[in-house]
Amino acid sequence: MQKNTPPRSTIRLTRRGRLALVATGAVVAGTAVAVPLLSPERTEKEAPRKPATLVIPEGWRAGQIYQAVDKALALPAGTTRKALPKAALKLPEDAEGNPEGYLFPATYPLDKKPTPEALLASMVDTANKKFNRAPIAAGAQRNAMNVYQAVTIASLVQAEAATKADMGKVARVVFNRLERGMPLQMDSTINYALNRSTVRTTERDTRIESPYNSYQRMGLPPTPIDNPGEEAMRAAIDPTPGDWLYFVTVKPGDTRFTANFQEHQRNVAEFNRNQRSPAPKATG
Repeated sequence: MQKNTPPRSTIRLTRRGRLALVATGAVVAGTAVAVPLLSPERTEKEAPRKPATLVIPEGWRAGQIYQAVDKALALPAGTTRKALPKAALKLPEDAEGNPEGYLFPATYPLDKKPTPEALLASMVDTANKKFNRAPIAAGAQRNAMNVYQAVTIASLVQAEAATKADMGKVARVVFNRLERGMPLQMDSTINYALNRSTVRTTERDTRIESPYNSYQRMGLPPTPIDNPGEEAMRAAIDPTPGDWLYFVTVKPGDTRFTANFQEHQRNVAEFNRNQRSPAPKATG
């Protein structure tokens, strides 16, 4: 870490301000992609019907997806998680069998008798088709990283960016801090470590023992922290040019990026003042 880096206790890198964070699993709006699953061919006597679907939003964690599959298939809780070893998922070696980041967000049709294994395999196969094609793979290589690292950065972008327009800037903050030897200090990683979604992070939270604690650990988290969509992936391989090191959403629609720590502190103070201001009364 550079000597001029402010103490960790004073840096709070999050778009929600000094004591707030983005709930991992928050959805950035996007167009769902329909992904067909193999199903038995219908007989001529069967009347055509619209298939039921399972929608996986951008930014959901693997645990949320397992629960959604269990619910969609009317299975006992925990069934899909237990099915992982039997799913034979085609994951990169770096994933070490953990599909986080590779359960691609899309709309998946449900055939007559879908299985958790088939659904998970379809999600991973879709992710591989999206991530391993030329633009993503070449973009990762251009930034001196492999595809799995790009997916990890995209998961941070997905969790932290307030809007699609902010994604490229958030990605640039990640790259700039890594290049300067600064810890990422993103509250979304603390949320993931504690398996929660909240808007409050304390100093005590930032001292937890976890490889996902980006306040205490340098570099990227060991795995993605959610399942990013295509917009976040594009931001991860082609971040917006800039020297930013900090960002905070002062109010909805007003996310401020800066390279100056003192300016960031002023932005955070404004955010905190806004939080303390009483909400306007409804009219009409």
